[in-house]
Amino acid sequence: MKYKIVSDSSSDILTLSQAPFASVPLHIVIGSHEFVDDDAVDLELLEKTLSAHKGRSGTACPGVDDWLRAFGDAENVFCITITSALSGSYNSAMSAKKEYEEQFPDRFVHVIDSLSTGPEMALIIEKLQELILSGREREDIVEEIRAYTERTHLLFSLETLRNLANNGRVSPAVAKLAGILGIRVVGQASAQGELQLLSKCRGEQCVLTNVLKYMKEMGYQGGKVRISHNANEKMASALADSIRENFHAPDVRFYGARALCSFYAEKGGLLIGFEG
Repeated sequence: MKYKIVSDSSSDILTLSQAPFASVPLHIVIGSHEFVDDDAVDLELLEKTLSAHKGRSGTACPGVDDWLRAFGDAENVFCITITSALSGSYNSAMSAKKEYEEQFPDRFVHVIDSLSTGPEMALIIEKLQELILSGREREDIVEEIRAYTERTHLLFSLETLRNLANNGRVSPAVAKLAGILGIRVVGQASAQGELQLLSKCRGEQCVLTNVLKYMKEMGYQGGKVRISHNANEKMASALADSIRENFHAPDVRFYGARALCSFYAEKGGLLIGFEG
């Protein structure tokens, strides 16, 4: 059977090495400027435009036709989206699934609401690739990936919550906590896919200590970790080293976030996806 993995661009993945894959871009709208989160997006220009902009900015999810084009002619599609609590991407993908399966009754689309974003989505995509390459039947893949998503988690550390507040994702009062006197917030994606703030930190060491503490409380025991960052490679590297040292973890990777995750994490932000 012909398989394909499709994700919206909040996963920060553009290609996979061993399985057919397509990334469906979200859009970032800053005043009169619109940035498409694909392989051609200018992240430096996005950051400059955002820094200079004084008004509101926002994002737009993929349309049904965008998803349908990404499904292509695959017989079996596994589709994963950013949390439905923050975006309409999941609902759009579900509409595309309905249309695709009505047009091709012998084909199958399974849509996964990640209840998360960024590196936790990346872990789920990696697992889907692994299951497809193992030769599993699609029904088995559905069950195994459902069980896997129940033990993956997302933590984040942010220096500012301005864009999240402007888009109604957190209250303005909470947003004021970040960026004052070097305070960073540490939080998680809740079981409902919403942003949940866990603590306030002043200084890098406090952030590292708290992230390790929360990872342990969430059941982390040395599995895969993926860390994305917005212009904060130094801290991402330090966190990766701390995780390797404290948990003897062999598979910890960090990388720069793409447009959508950079927009919400903002400069200095970290997103940490891990297996519990």
